[in-house]
Amino acid sequence: MNESTSLPGTEIGGTWSIRVYYEDTDAGGIVFYANYLKFFERARTEWLRACGVDQRRLADETGTMFIVSSTAVDYRAPARLDDIVNVVSRIERLGRASVDFVQEAWRDGTLLATGSIRIGCVDRIALRPAAIPSPVLAALRRGPAASSGGVSTDND
Repeated sequence: MNESTSLPGTEIGGTWSIRVYYEDTDAGGIVFYANYLKFFERARTEWLRACGVDQRRLADETGTMFIVSSTAVDYRAPARLDDIVNVVSRIERLGRASVDFVQEAWRDGTLLATGSIRIGCVDRIALRPAAIPSPVLAALRRGPAASSGGVSTDND
């Protein structure tokens, strides 16, 4: 991933790998465009899990949950059946009630797609914005490893 726009050590993030299965492809044998959103979702979920954030426990114990509030994806090159796609996820901005992620899908040094995804913390019953619980904020700032990075902590 030598052409990544991210600089190691300057942001909090991680990498998750996925193999492309037949079900991920379209009639032309190329990954169907909407499946990149699934790949990004899985990578964010695994990243949160690596930070110690269990989303089911978050909802049960705090009454809050994360939802996707906006996405934008730019497609650059195709992935195909049996490719190994590495999804890089990093926090671009961390607010009181939302997190902006930048995600990239790579194959052997080739950037396939980039995504900007905002997730918001909401009350799971009312589905209204809620502050991210303090322990979760701390885990997001820390990341999977005890590293610090260029995460903006603006208020929403």
